[in-house]
Order: sequence, then structure tokens, then C-alpha cells
Amino acid sequence: MKLFTTVLIATCALSARAGGLESLESFVKTVKTAHSEFTQVVTLPAKDGQSTRTKTSNGTFEFSRPGRFRFVYQKPFEQTIVADGQTLWLYDKDLNQVTARAQAQALGSTPAALIASAADLRALQADFVLAADADSDGLEWVRATPKAKDSALQFVRVGFRAGQLAVLEITDSFGQRSSLRFNAFEANAALAASTFQFKPPVGADVIRQ
Repeated sequence: MKLFTTVLIATCALSARAGGLESLESFVKTVKTAHSEFTQVVTLPAKDGQSTRTKTSNGTFEFSRPGRFRFVYQKPFEQTIVADGQTLWLYDKDLNQVTARAQAQALGSTPAALIASAADLRALQADFVLAADADSDGLEWVRATPKAKDSALQFVRVGFRAGQLAVLEITDSFGQRSSLRFNAFEANAALAASTFQFKPPVGADVIRQ
């Protein structure tokens, strides 16, 4: 009886840990476009005995798989990030500055690749080591660790609720943590092609890297 109970508990644990990977695979396969609102909290490491500091921002997020997405930060500072399939654009309204980078070189092992860019799970596994984390907070979790040794990230955790994207947690190589919580997530939303087009505003300083 004791052996049976031990095996049962182990089997249930393995099943729970597999849930996150199954949710990620299903999400990548079935959700081809999406629109969502988000709130991002960035936690900065403590310095010189000071307590940790946090910064909160919010905005909207859209994607069309593979390779197209748009983040619009509305508060407290207005920024727009657009991947159009060829170029990754970053526009800072306060600085009136646009940075443009070749998308193929910029995305790779980034959080955006995990949730919006990859066409399938195999594409993600080329850049990440994927492993299920234990379920918590009512979410199924996947931990993604970049394979590139020079990555700016330590790891990323993706949380799913009922198969839909709920939370993205990012820990970078400096110990800074970012948590994005997605609200009013609309899977397979009808999105205009212009959503993923970007034209630098007139007078903006454009830096190409």
C-alpha cells in the first residue's frame, strides 16, 4: 500500500509538471494571433543596503505568428516596439528616437520569441532549454533557459491559465526581474496588417544597428 501511494504521488507530480509544456505546445500551435492588455512590474536589485525598487508600466500587446508583434507602453512613458518580420523597431516618444535592428539577429532567445515569434515548439527548442515548473497560483508554468552563453537573460517563466497566456516572468543576467501580467487576452483576434507596420515619425532621430 505504501509503495502504491508513493507511485501515485510521483505520477501525479510528473503529470502536473508536464502540464506547462503541454500548454506551451498547444499555445504555439493553436494561437496564431492575439490582442491583450498588460501590466509590467520591474523589480530592480537592491544597491548598497537599500531595499529593492519597483517600476510599473502598462500598455497593449498584439502578435501574429510567426515573427510579428507590437508592444505599446502607454504609462508612465510612451514607447512602441514593433517587429514587422524583417526589422525590430523601438520608438521612444520622449526622446523622439527610433532604433532599428535586423529582426533575425535581435529576437532569437528573447521572451518575445517564446510567446509570439516561433512557429512551433521545435523552433523554440533551438534557442531554449524548456522544462515544466510546478503548478502554482492556479497557473501551469514553463521555465525557458537560453542556450546562448552570452544571453542577457538567466531564464524566463511563462504561466498559462486554462491554456491561455497569463504571466511572463523574466530574470536577466544582472538579477533584474520583470513580470508581465496579461489581461483581457483575446486569442486568434482579427488584426489588420497595418498593426505590424512601422514608419518613423517625421523629425525622429533614426539609429540603425
